Amino acid sequence: MNYFSSDFKLGILGGGQLGKMLLAETRKFDIQTYVLDPSAAAPSQFGATHFFIGDLMDFDTVYEFGQKVDLLTIEIENVNLDALDKLEAEGLKVYPSPKTLRLIQNKGVQKDFYFENNIPTSPHQRFVDLNNLKSAVTLSDTETSVELPFVWKAAQFGYDGNGVKVVRSIDDIENLPNVECIAEQMVPFKNELAVIVARSVSGEVKTYPVVEMEFHPEANQVEYVICPARIDTKVAQKVTEIALQVSSAFNHVGLLAVEMFQTHDNVILVNEVAPRPHNSGHYSIEASYTSQFENHVRAILDLPLGNTASKVAGIMVNLVGAVGYSGNVVYENIEKIMAIEGVTPHIYGKRETRPFRKMGHVTIVNEDMTKARRIAEEVKNSIRVIS
Repeated sequence: MNYFSSDFKLGILGGGQLGKMLLAETRKFDIQTYVLDPSAAAPSQFGATHFFIGDLMDFDTVYEFGQKVDLLTIEIENVNLDALDKLEAEGLKVYPSPKTLRLIQNKGVQKDFYFENNIPTSPHQRFVDLNNLKSAVTLSDTETSVELPFVWKAAQFGYDGNGVKVVRSIDDIENLPNVECIAEQMVPFKNELAVIVARSVSGEVKTYPVVEMEFHPEANQVEYVICPARIDTKVAQKVTEIALQVSSAFNHVGLLAVEMFQTHDNVILVNEVAPRPHNSGHYSIEASYTSQFENHVRAILDLPLGNTASKVAGIMVNLVGAVGYSGNVVYENIEKIMAIEGVTPHIYGKRETRPFRKMGHVTIVNEDMTKARRIAEEVKNSIRVIS
């Protein structure tokens, strides 16, 4: 199929900020874009050729949307997989495949997959609901007991720091939602790292440099993404090798962001993955020869993958809603940070802010990593997302 034809239609399930940034890359080619999202105010509404409102988990909605396009991809993994199965069986190209998504969509299934494929990860237990988990926590010295503290994760539908909580006492469990979940053993780590792997339909594979992530202590959200990670070269090589092992096991097409922990003994453990463009790769728009978004498009269209190396050091600062503010968004001091050399803001176009909601990001590029990190701190302390 000629992907550079005006007749080619690319479908994207999800119209959030990832979709918006993906659409910026599809404009380089002569591609019609169809986007489906449940919100009429989704950031992708203005960039798509055709924008549709609908439930991504509804079989009929997803199936009927898929019938309109020549190739289907995602910007969020919480989509109806039965509809994707049917579309794929009828000949539609779906990347990543529903088979891959089934291994990733449920975090319990995802963790089991790591153990089954000898991928290093922390020990975990799966629970059908909160009562099942409570029973295991109150037990002692049995094979099914859970020791405090542990990391609780909802098996599905977690996002932006939601669906993850450190449980330190029985009281912490009382406030958790009654959903299928997993309990992960706490990992004492010194760094949280990530690698984005691009894999094309033909099997060409490239990796982006290892990045280092600094998290907000309360919201469990990434505050800074630093590229390249400030780690030893041998550790970076080990991290990349594990990311490639994970990519091969999932046999995905498109991007796979592999998040990992580096322990104090330099053991690397896989935390979780995302089969799509990812927050840890946003820096690549300004700092890399080829952004993660362009390489996702290249991969699913089976075009040669672009150069994933960085031109300069890059740091991304997440812009999230300030605590105490909800309502129509205002970006305070944005003109101040734009006056700083090497600083580029990305505003996602969400109308309403609330505490810790992702509203945008800022990229800082500089040949000097130390200077870039200092500027990132200045940016973080200057701009506020309020209402």
